[in-house]
Amino acid sequence: MTTQTFDFLYGKRTISVPLPTGKILYDIKGGHLPALADIPAAVRAALAAPVGTPPLRQIIAPGDKVVITVSDITRAWVQFDAFLPVLLDELNRGGVPDDDITIIVALGAHRRNTGEELALLCGETVCHRVRMLQHDAHDAENLVYVGTTSRGVATYINKAVMAADKVILTGGVAFHLMAGFGGGRKGIMPGVSGYDTIQGNHRFCLSAEIGRGLNPNCQSGRTLGNEMHEDMTEMAAMVNPAFLLHAILTPQGRIGAFVAGHWNQAWQEGCRIVEQTYGVPIAARADLVVASAGGFPKDINLYQAIKALDNAFMAVKPGGAVICFLECEDINEPPEYMEWMKYKDPLAFELAVRKKFTVPGYSAFRLQDMTKQAAFFAVTRPENFAVMREAGLTPVTGFDEAYSLACRHLGRDDHTITVMTQAANTVPLSGPGADGPR
Repeated sequence: MTTQTFDFLYGKRTISVPLPTGKILYDIKGGHLPALADIPAAVRAALAAPVGTPPLRQIIAPGDKVVITVSDITRAWVQFDAFLPVLLDELNRGGVPDDDITIIVALGAHRRNTGEELALLCGETVCHRVRMLQHDAHDAENLVYVGTTSRGVATYINKAVMAADKVILTGGVAFHLMAGFGGGRKGIMPGVSGYDTIQGNHRFCLSAEIGRGLNPNCQSGRTLGNEMHEDMTEMAAMVNPAFLLHAILTPQGRIGAFVAGHWNQAWQEGCRIVEQTYGVPIAARADLVVASAGGFPKDINLYQAIKALDNAFMAVKPGGAVICFLECEDINEPPEYMEWMKYKDPLAFELAVRKKFTVPGYSAFRLQDMTKQAAFFAVTRPENFAVMREAGLTPVTGFDEAYSLACRHLGRDDHTITVMTQAANTVPLSGPGADGPR
């Protein structure tokens, strides 16, 4: 039997595995997106030739009070420090001085960032150049009611955002586990929205019917019919930001492109680039998926690894098997995520998430749901075994053992295999006939 060797990142090292060539259905890899050689020039070009709006300088005017939203430290990969100075300079040239500009850290329901984190996020110079605020979703006095969505969610937005003459959304576009794609309207919801508004929107990730678990419309790469995304978009439209500037990263983590212009149209262009780069169409799901999150830090813990596990799940047949290389050196982080693992009854778990929706809770619930539909084998460290079992995965120390167990689970030798060496980044996009919808 001929074999092909694949390299899977595991923590900070690589594990090479030979797989039978005749069984390979897909080798899922992302497209090519080269890194930008001159980031400031690329930013200026995007601002001068935006999508769906006039250039930025024609939108702003002297006397405007401008608010710029940035994501928090959990999205430091966007590399705001590389392009915010260029954006501020462009606003200055358009007649808006630094004293009329405020940067709001769109925390959503996340914790406040420290001063050191803000400096890392936006750059030390930017933090001292303009006014910096951090959104507080629980501060009712600094929230303004702006309307109710067609799905009945009362929308409360940060008062400083609503008082601005012009709002500019900055961020990054990438696939998103629940909203289809990150960025864009997420700068408003959950970014600068009230806590109850966030809870009302995020509950669309669960089925409308209690006891039915997850909403299948809320998944990576899907916006059409995705109630969470559509509700977010309605909220952002109530604010009607004046402009958007977003980065798209290469598979190596460098900035590969910028999109700028209308808050929704330019973001959609960014989604198309992300889909072309990281989305891989498949016509069929495999019996077995062999995957890696992409090494450290993507496999630093299970909470981060859920992206890879979810993408691998999208490529496997119902009842199939997934083998994933997950070192997880900080297996017990974050504590909240691991606390959700105590729920073993699906209905009790679902009711708890409905009562107090958090992204860690949802992610843990989603993992439990996946492990009931396919067998998951984790190649990991022995000290992680108890936690892996608690989460519903079967832990092993080596690939050979994982493959043997997966074959035993499948019960047949003529199984098909899909390989995903960068599973945290690449998303299988199923077409008609790919073993039915999830």
